Amino acid sequence: MGETSEVPGPEGSERVVARLRRHGRILVLPALLLIAVAGVTAYAVPWLDEGWPRLAAIVAGALVVVLGALLPYLGWLSSRTTITTRRVIVRRGLFVRVRRELWHRSGYDVQVTRSWLQRTAGSGDVRLETGHEVAVVLRDVPGPLAVQAALHELMAEAHALGGPAVGPAARPAAFASADTVTWGGR
Repeated sequence: MGETSEVPGPEGSERVVARLRRHGRILVLPALLLIAVAGVTAYAVPWLDEGWPRLAAIVAGALVVVLGALLPYLGWLSSRTTITTRRVIVRRGLFVRVRRELWHRSGYDVQVTRSWLQRTAGSGDVRLETGHEVAVVLRDVPGPLAVQAALHELMAEAHALGGPAVGPAARPAAFASADTVTWGGR
């Protein structure tokens, strides 16, 4: 969580506080499956007859590796949470990309839940509840208590400094026309 960098934005620059992925232990089973399939295929192919039985064993092994090891790894790589000084950005999806942003100034409830397995691995689920929409759940995050403390600190800082406005009122007046009514404006 010690990684920081500048993110240029229309309101100025914001610093990246952390970039998170799910805990790496979720890749243990796909890695074991990859090793097992490679071993079984390498052992079985020489014992099979020439022709289609060997080809079928190789194709079946490759299919199991792609579905059971490669797709979970690519799914793990394609999901990322970025915590900046102004917002939380959650990007997910391998084939369909989904991006959600949560501004610290809007305020939200941060809950941490940890199973016994997650406690032994040093991970947990961080739930960000806004009360307006579906909660954002950061699953199996390494160091969830540190993430929770950082989010509380960032929210307090955003409220104390009067962070960036959020919503339609945040638009500059140049974008508003005579036909446009923004919340709180006439």
